[in-house]
Amino acid sequence: MIKILKDKQGTFTSFNLYFEDESRFGLFTRNGRSLTVKGVKPVCIFQQVFKSTWLFGAFSPKDGDKFILELPHCSSDMFQLYLDEFSKQKPNELKVLIVDNGAFHKAKKLRIPENIVLIFQPPYSPELNAAEKIWAAYKRDFTNKIHKTLDEVSSFIVDFTAKLSNDIVKSTCSFEYVKECFNWTIL
Repeated sequence: MIKILKDKQGTFTSFNLYFEDESRFGLFTRNGRSLTVKGVKPVCIFQQVFKSTWLFGAFSPKDGDKFILELPHCSSDMFQLYLDEFSKQKPNELKVLIVDNGAFHKAKKLRIPENIVLIFQPPYSPELNAAEKIWAAYKRDFTNKIHKTLDEVSSFIVDFTAKLSNDIVKSTCSFEYVKECFNWTIL
């Protein structure tokens, strides 16, 4: 482990584990459950517009740290941009990112920054990625609402992200296997 903690300038001052994933948010109405009187079918507002934006996010079960970036689409170029920006946050921290097996995560043209290490989760196992639980929280709040423009979607994202404290991220992402592997006590 000592060798991996070295960079060109010396030694990284800290280490953190992050779960990374992407999620699409758009103008197409996401329908979900609603409460009604027994036997009454709920009526929900709906629009069928196919414009969207993407959130790229990394979430730490260790300390609740997060890095979220809204981008226009999901591709290897956008993932490269995300990695470059993420590496600038706490540049002396070694960031270990657990990612899924999306093709753009493995693109040959990717240049992984020195302070980021990618670890690929097993194929077809989204239940192992704690970032999925964070997106589920976003989507619960996004359900059954109409957003007329992508600017309104962006405003929703900004407002929800502001409520996403480090404690919420920690409690949402602290899978038992992660705590055991790193012998972390997550309060």
